Amino acid sequence: MKIAVFGSGGVGGTFGARLAQQGHEIHFIARGAHLAAMRASGLRVEGVRGDLHLHPVRAVEDPAEIGPVDFVLFCVKLWDTEAAAPRCRALLGPDTAVLTLQNGVDGPDILSRALGPAHVMAGAAGIFATIAAPGLIRQPAPVQNIMFGELDGRISARGRAFEAAMTAAGIDGRFTGETQTELWKKFVYLSALSGMTCYTRGPVGPIRDDARLFAMLRAAIAEAIAVGRAKGVRFDDGVLDERLGVAGRLAPEMKTSMLYDLESGNRLELPWLSGAVVRMGRALGVPTPTHEAIVAALEPVAKGKSRV
Repeated sequence: MKIAVFGSGGVGGTFGARLAQQGHEIHFIARGAHLAAMRASGLRVEGVRGDLHLHPVRAVEDPAEIGPVDFVLFCVKLWDTEAAAPRCRALLGPDTAVLTLQNGVDGPDILSRALGPAHVMAGAAGIFATIAAPGLIRQPAPVQNIMFGELDGRISARGRAFEAAMTAAGIDGRFTGETQTELWKKFVYLSALSGMTCYTRGPVGPIRDDARLFAMLRAAIAEAIAVGRAKGVRFDDGVLDERLGVAGRLAPEMKTSMLYDLESGNRLELPWLSGAVVRMGRALGVPTPTHEAIVAALEPVAKGKSRV
């Protein structure tokens, strides 16, 4: 398959590298020092799922240099979505799928408006990986999965083909007809965990070990679930305990990508995570006091050190 990775950081870079290792034609879209390093010395991924070094690498800044592809893995940061979505038009063929693997729940709607819903697939990526240095991605945990599906829930040939490609590459891929529910299951968990790790300025372990902080995490997940249900999302009755169980299986030193951004002085995805829970809760009349506290605590640093 010919695949473009739009946003070649921890998520896109890792998945793209794993697929390239299996012989797929992968084109990385990146910028700045990361792009320069990939062009000069390739892309390295180091982690518990195995190290690899791609060299040479197909890496560009302008999608127009690539032309139409079979799939686009859309992995840009949430604040870049509006600007990046129209740039995907240069990558579209008649049946090209643009699969959003972002953290929030707004991406599919933004892409649909820019590209047309027939080209868009919604997905949720489960992975812990960050850019450790230009051209180098570190993956400290074994989780490596993608859940994805068509916006209308149909089981398509292109979805089945990509599921098979992921499986062959060692990625735990699942093509589903229940896309909205699965996307929200990730959102309720990640918005809460990202918010709490940044709120405490620390990894997962201390949150689990402190009864008060764990109660806050539980409340944050419950609030997001309530918002989702008010929007018509169908959750199983045990979704709260199941999501808490996922957090309970993480290594105690595990950090979220938003905490890495906070520690690095980068811009935060706060408005699209806890901020989105608060915004939707207010519109629907659903109380979200835990997420409101997280937003209040983090808004002063949400734009990053270079933007304050």
